[in-house]
Amino acid sequence: MDKIVRETDADLWIEQIFAAKAVAEGGVIRRNRHWIAREVGRERFFREVAERGFHLLETGDQLVVICHQGRIYLHF
Repeated sequence: MDKIVRETDADLWIEQIFAAKAVAEGGVIRRNRHWIAREVGRERFFREVAERGFHLLETGDQLVVICHQGRIYLHF
């Protein structure tokens, strides 16, 4: 199996993800967890989300960032 090589700089990737319109508007960012692991690494991504005070959900193979610092209620 060939190793996947990241084509973008990790810092640039983080900058681009968190510059998205969804972030500015308090929306959500959803990415495949394997893609995040390849691009910047799970630990780095988790740290970046936490430093912004955002919330991170994991469901199946997706990581979902809630781009605001307000309280989260899971209803069902």
